[in-house]
Amino acid sequence: MQYQCASGLSDDSILFVLKDTIKGKKLNKILLLPPDYTRMYSGAGKIVAMYWELLHDTCQIDIMPALGTHAPMTEEECKAFFGENVPFENIIVHRWRDDVVKIGEVPGEYVAEVSEGLVDTPIDVEVNKRLLDPSYDLIISIGQVVPHEVVGMANYSKNLFVGCGGSSMINSSHMLGAFYGMERIMGKDFSPVRKVFDYAQENFCKDIPLLFVLTCTTNTGDQTNIHGIYTGRDRATFEKAVAHSQQINLIHVDKPFDKVVVYLDPREFKSTWLGNKAVYRTRMAIADGGELIVLAPGVARFGEDDENDRLIRKYGYVGRENVLQLVKDPANADLNANLSVAAHLIHGSSDGRFSITYATEKVTKEEVEGVAFRWMPYEEAAKKYDPAVLTDGYHTIDGEEIFYISNPALGLWSYDKKED
Repeated sequence: MQYQCASGLSDDSILFVLKDTIKGKKLNKILLLPPDYTRMYSGAGKIVAMYWELLHDTCQIDIMPALGTHAPMTEEECKAFFGENVPFENIIVHRWRDDVVKIGEVPGEYVAEVSEGLVDTPIDVEVNKRLLDPSYDLIISIGQVVPHEVVGMANYSKNLFVGCGGSSMINSSHMLGAFYGMERIMGKDFSPVRKVFDYAQENFCKDIPLLFVLTCTTNTGDQTNIHGIYTGRDRATFEKAVAHSQQINLIHVDKPFDKVVVYLDPREFKSTWLGNKAVYRTRMAIADGGELIVLAPGVARFGEDDENDRLIRKYGYVGRENVLQLVKDPANADLNANLSVAAHLIHGSSDGRFSITYATEKVTKEEVEGVAFRWMPYEEAAKKYDPAVLTDGYHTIDGEEIFYISNPALGLWSYDKKED
């Protein structure tokens, strides 16, 4: 089923769609797989709350946020995201290093084929063991389709193999995307990474009772606007959501930006692992020699877990070619064992094409400069570029034109150079 509304779906319309997904099914136990709080504008929190109200009196409901490598949600975050009625004790933490089982392998020959020969190693397919628990009558993967730096368009099978996946798939898929080039991937459906996920889903998930509930959203301040909701299991469901997201989340600009200021909501962005969406989503619109300033009041670390944080501090955002050389060096075994970090370091650098300045108050100048970014005091930056006053779009400040973005997670900005 698909439901769309240009101005945003009403709660009654969303509830109608969700009721249809469970109509006629005898459900004693289900597993919900929403994103975590870092996708606070996905609409998934509201959808989980609605399923809870529909089913909790007659059905056991387990909720496992598709964390991937992210930090587990706090009780406060769960309440803010899912609402007061969803019990925190029903939230299960996905432990990507420990709670996964291998269900198959994507052959190296196939990886080579889809990557144009750039990568030819097989990829283990790992998922959280709960996805294989036969006591679940239904497993509902909930999430937002939006441009993404690793897979092209987020969600669908990514929610399973990365969000609920293990280190092998996370590392391999991220490096595959980095080798192929994220500017060739972002905003597109059939990327090499997506083809690997499709292969895994088609060959190893047939016995999992899956249902996808996909959203396309924008935000107005703190309000999430759910413009489309798509439900089903087949790929056609995802493709309809992709087409919708490409209409509302891809922003084509008529000239490259000389200076961009991006605000990171402290509730959503607490690390550069997440905050570098400010880099990923704007890089195709920033002019050579341009400047990106990231207002990051909530960023308190670099990685989402301690090991990833340590590796980012050790190696830094030093550019694609440098990171590839670091990966090739056998002395850097720790980086080779965590290739998703290597990919993240590639993604987070401008390769010297434009400057990146983080304005922080929870990480120091020395820490920020230690990972190869520039630094600015948050108080100083926020005084000049006040996120409480600025609106999305162009502004002139002290005689200088800037482009302001209040939320990088919901868009992809690009300048398509026109030939003379």
